[in-house]
Amino acid sequence: MKFQRFGVCVIVIIGLLSTIAQSIRFELESGHTKCIAEDIKSNSMTVGHYSIVNPNEGQPLPESHRITLKVTSSYGTSYHSSENVQSGQFAFQAVEAGDYMSCFYAIDHQPSLKIPIEFDWRSGVASKDWSNVAKKGSVDAMEFELKKLADTITFIHEEMFNLREREREMQELNKVTNSRMAWLSFLSLFVCLSVAGLQLWHLKSFFEKKKLI
Repeated sequence: MKFQRFGVCVIVIIGLLSTIAQSIRFELESGHTKCIAEDIKSNSMTVGHYSIVNPNEGQPLPESHRITLKVTSSYGTSYHSSENVQSGQFAFQAVEAGDYMSCFYAIDHQPSLKIPIEFDWRSGVASKDWSNVAKKGSVDAMEFELKKLADTITFIHEEMFNLREREREMQELNKVTNSRMAWLSFLSLFVCLSVAGLQLWHLKSFFEKKKLI
């Protein structure tokens, strides 16, 4: 049983490691807003790079191709804001755990136009630029791999702790639910017996009045 649970944890963590970095390209219609959500753990480092993809290579971007970006937590805390830019980046350490929203907005144009945007958002282990660390030459290849492995192990440990915490919360919720269901069943049985007793008393009174018993 423990082996199966460990296997499930490993699968979940591998899935998390594969999703902590997302690089996407999408089109933003002028006059509209597009939001992208990312589930980030507390105290996790987060970095993001965004830029408008030039539709005409070799030529400067049209002045109309500008966007506004706001990054906020699920509690409404603002972590980044930029207006009328063609590219930019942000980096912060998440204080609150939960879904973080990156909302892109483009000023309305007539006729309407679609702005291609490339967005690279990374958090946790993936937020660290290991290639630059390796180029600095301050550590050899073995130390570089050990540092990378140590960060990965730390991330896995935090995820396993979070999984255990969620399992404990689910167990507490199940206990509370079972307790409430038991009280509800007892109350339902009491009401049913009370109604049955009242019906018997009513029938007995009725038959006595009619002198049938």
